[in-house]
Amino acid sequence: MTTPSYPPKPSPGDRVAVVSPSAGLPGLFPLPYELGLERLRDVFGLEPVEYPATRKIGSTPRERAEDLHAAFADPDIKAVIASIGGDDQITVLPLLDRALIRANPKPFFGWSDNTNLLAFLHRTGIVAYHGGSVMCELGRPGAMHPQTEESLRAALFTSGPYELRPAARWRDVDLDWADPATFGAEPATRPGTGWTWVGADRVVEGRGWGGCLEILGWLLMADREIPRDPAEFDGGVLFLETSEEMPSATEVFRTLRNMGERGLLRRFAALLMARPKTWSFERPHTPEESARHAAEQREAVLAAMRAYAPGTTIVFDVDFGHTDPQVVLPYGGFIRVDGPARRITVTY
Repeated sequence: MTTPSYPPKPSPGDRVAVVSPSAGLPGLFPLPYELGLERLRDVFGLEPVEYPATRKIGSTPRERAEDLHAAFADPDIKAVIASIGGDDQITVLPLLDRALIRANPKPFFGWSDNTNLLAFLHRTGIVAYHGGSVMCELGRPGAMHPQTEESLRAALFTSGPYELRPAARWRDVDLDWADPATFGAEPATRPGTGWTWVGADRVVEGRGWGGCLEILGWLLMADREIPRDPAEFDGGVLFLETSEEMPSATEVFRTLRNMGERGLLRRFAALLMARPKTWSFERPHTPEESARHAAEQREAVLAAMRAYAPGTTIVFDVDFGHTDPQVVLPYGGFIRVDGPARRITVTY
């Protein structure tokens, strides 16, 4: 596999592609989508360019692949941003022209189901960015979270180190995107709890890889975009998040166990575990139920890591993935985990 390299960054005033490689939810929920486009223009100074399948509910994998090809091939497009995730992006991967995308490297921003495309770009030799969707982060009710905006701005426009910090306040309770009243006020948040460190007696610096745990499980089952030689991950930083489907602690453990049996877990020198999603419209947990879900997930992760990678430095409740605020992580880029100083620095 080619070692991933950082693609050129956009500048304010540039055109950026807005695509829906997973689900055309902008067509179902235009309010957060239009707000996200507005903030791309007004907050970041970028000109969004929409593609044919971006708002199309039920678009085919071929249509979504063609949008991606058009976005990467266009020399006037300087970055590619996902509108949102979904659950079937894995069906798009076999249709992608790896040579075309490799010849036209651009920063790609997305997370959740976009783990598929992030892993594809990693194997193609392009550093991509886990985070920063149009509908969720850019289209947040009230205003973009300042911490999200700061991280996304740094990832979009700069190429140096950026130090992450724990959120002072956070939320994972969702609001109704179909209700205009949702967007008139700031969402309620909870006090931050900081990060929890395990095995924090060393400094690790390596390339980041991972994403949404459920999607990685699917990629492993389909045997797609996973390096054949696990040694490629030696000394790297694994980062994992779980989705709004809120997998049980048993499912989390089993997925990690299977990664361990494949010889993956022991290769990484550090694991960043995202603050888990603990509320959904289908399972509207009380704060106590949310805390229990998070605690059970943490124990599942610890059990798997004790069994397969006991020497790994672990940091829990990092603010990436399905949480607000959300920081951007470089997929295939450098991440430094300084245990003694309790600091995490990424290179955008």
